[in-house]
Amino acid sequence: MSKGLTYRDAGVNIDAGNELVQRIAPAARATRRPEQLGGIGGFAALAELPSGYRQPVLVTGTDGVGTKLKLAIDFNRHDQVGQDLVAMCANDVLVTGAEPFLFLDYYATGKLDVDTAERVIKGIAAGCELAGCALVGGETAEMPGFYGDGDYDLAGFCVGVVEKAEIVSGADLIPGTRLIGLASTGPHSNGYSLIRRVIESSGTTVSAQLLDQLMAPTRIYARSILALRDSVTVLGMSHITGGGLLENLPRMWSGRDDIAALLDVDAWSRPEVFSWLQQAGNIDETEMLRTFNCGCGFVVCVAEADVENTLQTLRDQGETASVIGKLTAPDTDVGNGQILIS
Repeated sequence: MSKGLTYRDAGVNIDAGNELVQRIAPAARATRRPEQLGGIGGFAALAELPSGYRQPVLVTGTDGVGTKLKLAIDFNRHDQVGQDLVAMCANDVLVTGAEPFLFLDYYATGKLDVDTAERVIKGIAAGCELAGCALVGGETAEMPGFYGDGDYDLAGFCVGVVEKAEIVSGADLIPGTRLIGLASTGPHSNGYSLIRRVIESSGTTVSAQLLDQLMAPTRIYARSILALRDSVTVLGMSHITGGGLLENLPRMWSGRDDIAALLDVDAWSRPEVFSWLQQAGNIDETEMLRTFNCGCGFVVCVAEADVENTLQTLRDQGETASVIGKLTAPDTDVGNGQILIS
């Protein structure tokens, strides 16, 4: 009598999945917060709300890493894309004034390579430590025939907590308040379909130096912004993610037509990778600003009187911060070196 088919015959290795859980368990435990109940491995994660909140509001965000993963796969750079995943979710949650609290990940692949998955998920845990949130669980999906050899995809899910009375909604934004930009580490996790097209069309040989610039992990701003909120009143925030400065700054005052942002485009430094991209791809400046962060990964808005305190607090936290513009009326005249975003 012939042996019947098994799940492994169909391409799914349950034993490999179990091995992965054992390998990543110490990294997950390193992110543990006191509010957690139980450990990893259950059907769902349990956690009490952090203490000290009178009216806690949960804030949720989800995102992925996009086609930056293709470069990670092609060049065997798997160790830091996990930080990208956490950053893209945690920075979004942070915009509301929330403290990143819990994080879950989804890792999908055609055939589970335990070594690669371990590198990725340990990077996720490291990102959670930077964000101050707990890696409370996730899902590893092995789907033969769905992904190509060596390919994988990531999705992340972040839960934050904010005091209801302290939600940063942008409702108090007025013309004259100042915009402070926090430096990015590079393109972060946005625009990589265009980046890969530039590499292909320009015939660029990807050197180790260029690869380091392209694969620099997305900066996680959580600790700096939470420290800032203890020091000054933050009126608005924006995570400069997909859509660049042109698309993300207006989300700070979403729904209002009486405000615009006047930016001094030379007020912050652009990492050299953006100059290479613009030149190698012959990319128009407007396209650069609506695709990439162009060196400015996060923006906060504060009153004029709080500018110096804001800059000092952020610099004390290790950020490179600068005044990049102000809020103004939508019909404001634009001078040399300025752009108006409404």
